[in-house]
Amino acid sequence: MSLELQKAVPNFIAQATADTQVELAQLQGKQVVIYFYPKDNTPGCTTEGQEFRDAYPEFQAANTVVFGVSRDSLRTHENFKAKHGFPFELISDPEETLCQQFAVIKLKKLYGKEYLGIERSTFLIDANGVLQHEWRKVKVKGHVAEVLAAAQQLNQAS
Repeated sequence: MSLELQKAVPNFIAQATADTQVELAQLQGKQVVIYFYPKDNTPGCTTEGQEFRDAYPEFQAANTVVFGVSRDSLRTHENFKAKHGFPFELISDPEETLCQQFAVIKLKKLYGKEYLGIERSTFLIDANGVLQHEWRKVKVKGHVAEVLAAAQQLNQAS
């Protein structure tokens, strides 16, 4: 089952940092950015997290909450979050439940070896739980600004 633009995203419940449970249905009335990244404490993922952190007040002003998702453990997430002062929660998805729901597990190559990993992807869900934007095969540079602009535009339209 893959998600489609302009369609409601099925509810999910996931474990996140700060001992929280994230349930999509509980976020009605807020826009939601979910960004998937390969691994905590790697250069691209750190930069992406820092850019979401730096733009977080603007996301909040646009009625948007942000969640980062990877397969790392909650403990690793807590350290990553604390080290970089992320004001948003990180979802731990070791079973790849959310990764499968958003179809972000892809065959990747590293040093000639193939493996299944998370393809850097971001999704913007509107205040009614409908998927409005998706960015796949994300390049970190300039990405957060693009997501923020889409969130602001969507918030103004609602």
